[in-house]
Amino acid sequence: MARRQRTQKVPVALPSMESAPEQWLRNIRLSGFTFVMLGLIILAVIVLAPSLRLVIEQQQQLAELTTDVEQQKEAVADLESNVDRWSDPAYIEAQARDRLKYVFPGDFTYSVKGDGSELTTTDGAPISTEIQTTQVDWVHTVVSSLFTAGLTDDTAAELESPQVPVP
Repeated sequence: MARRQRTQKVPVALPSMESAPEQWLRNIRLSGFTFVMLGLIILAVIVLAPSLRLVIEQQQQLAELTTDVEQQKEAVADLESNVDRWSDPAYIEAQARDRLKYVFPGDFTYSVKGDGSELTTTDGAPISTEIQTTQVDWVHTVVSSLFTAGLTDDTAAELESPQVPVP
């Protein structure tokens, strides 16, 4: 029986004409397990992306609703304090005196209108406190207006105010 001789394996050197990226790509070993794992990762991203988007939207809505609830709680607290104020007879009396100008019998009240500064018209003339007579004959103006409105064929846009002679 003849024994077979073992042959020795001798490494073979490849020509060094390859660039660094080519050598790097040649050293990558892809197995079936690698492809299965990549497929599972891609599938997980496709399946979970809509759910994650929904979770993020719900978190935003929850934050908005929480701020709304806080604002409503503040409004309720303000209204409750307002109700508590109206339960106090002194506050009701103060509001009646201020808003409705109520007074007790024998009290004197003074109402001050304006800030006391000199009032003027829109053109800057001072407003007088004395009764004055007008310089316009208003009867003539009314009669003229009636005749103009009744006897004219012009439209309203074409009409002008009558010229009143100043005496």
